[in-house]
Amino acid sequence: MNTTHGAIGVAMASVTVLVLPEFAVVAAVAALLGSVFPDLDLLVGTHRKTLHFPIVGWVLALPATVWAALAPSLVSVGAAFFALGATVHAVTDAVGAGHELRPWERTSQQAVYAHALGRWITPRRWVRYDGAPEDLALMGVVTLPVLALYDGVVRNVMLAALGVSVIYTAIRKRMPELTPDWIKDSE
Repeated sequence: MNTTHGAIGVAMASVTVLVLPEFAVVAAVAALLGSVFPDLDLLVGTHRKTLHFPIVGWVLALPATVWAALAPSLVSVGAAFFALGATVHAVTDAVGAGHELRPWERTSQQAVYAHALGRWITPRRWVRYDGAPEDLALMGVVTLPVLALYDGVVRNVMLAALGVSVIYTAIRKRMPELTPDWIKDSE
């Protein structure tokens, strides 16, 4: 679920509450945006390929993180957490299901495209599919540090995302019938 990706990003950013509290909100917003950004390739390009960089993403994320650690500012912290969120999103897609509308059928051996390798990474299926009960459980677990460390808007956004995740999990297996043809064609 894209909400799980977002929650993972914001959970990573929650460390700033403890070490750089003045940048905690920008870190959370940047991590959330970076964590959901790769799935824009559902709209443009090939999903899990056009904007997903599980290996190459680290080339940007690691230097950005070093920059933020050495010279923290709104820009450096924001850039670091955006890049980390986007990269971790692509990496975690590999531990889920394949690139298909009905991932519980296990018909695809394409989890995420690794540009550096020039091939698709095989799905690990540790989380059987987006919206599976274990995906919702993961969403709940990674949301805990966010709820413990943040308040206000960040906390409320994560609570709303958790609510959306519950609904999505409840209807996930009915989604293929509701998916517009233009999205089906991009799969």
